[in-house]
Amino acid sequence: MNNDITALAEESINLELNVSKIYSLFHSSFADDANFWWKLVQEEKDHAALIRGGIKEFEPIGEFPHEILSDNLQDLKETNKKLRSLLKQFKNIPPSRELAFNTALEIEAFAGELHFQNFIEKEASSTIDELFQFLNREDKDHAKRIRSYMKDNYISVESER
Repeated sequence: MNNDITALAEESINLELNVSKIYSLFHSSFADDANFWWKLVQEEKDHAALIRGGIKEFEPIGEFPHEILSDNLQDLKETNKKLRSLLKQFKNIPPSRELAFNTALEIEAFAGELHFQNFIEKEASSTIDELFQFLNREDKDHAKRIRSYMKDNYISVESER
């Protein structure tokens, strides 16, 4: 397997798992929103598993859809560093409910998360693309769902962070 693809996949998997850890912390911190956060935790873990399984099964035969991954390893590493820092910060000082939701919106705008979302929304160009999209069909557009939940629950959206 190509070392570049291996590194990109590993960092992408780490990104999905780091996001799931932050959402898990929010799940534990906000009883009123626990079900919402738990669903996102599971979806982020599913994204990681989808990448891991796809690399294992399809990359050796040259069929892994590389578009599912960001092509910038340095961006992924920096994003993972930010996520680890946020996790540490929030473990020490739990965020307010509003900060948690606004942080989630910010996280969903990170490069690796956007890359995954863009792949899922694009028109499939192969059977493998269709398979990956099918397996992820329920896990679409976290940012949109977060915004909708915030609106329905009167949680303010910060314009800029």
